[in-house]
Amino acid sequence: MSTQITNRIRRLRFEADEMTQQELADLVGATRQTIHAIEAGKYGPSLELAFRIARAFRLEINEVFGFED
Repeated sequence: MSTQITNRIRRLRFEADEMTQQELADLVGATRQTIHAIEAGKYGPSLELAFRIARAFRLEINEVFGFED
């Protein structure tokens, strides 16, 4: 059984005055490449980073990330 973490980061960045991946990365202490990989579904963030991303958008973690089996 495979699982996948989904996210709404790209849409949230767009809705936040078209925030760039670099701007988000700077806010959460990550690299632009990490943000890109998370958005593309190629990398699952650590729990700490997921919380930091959610807080950057002033949202709860489940409003940014989803879990599908």
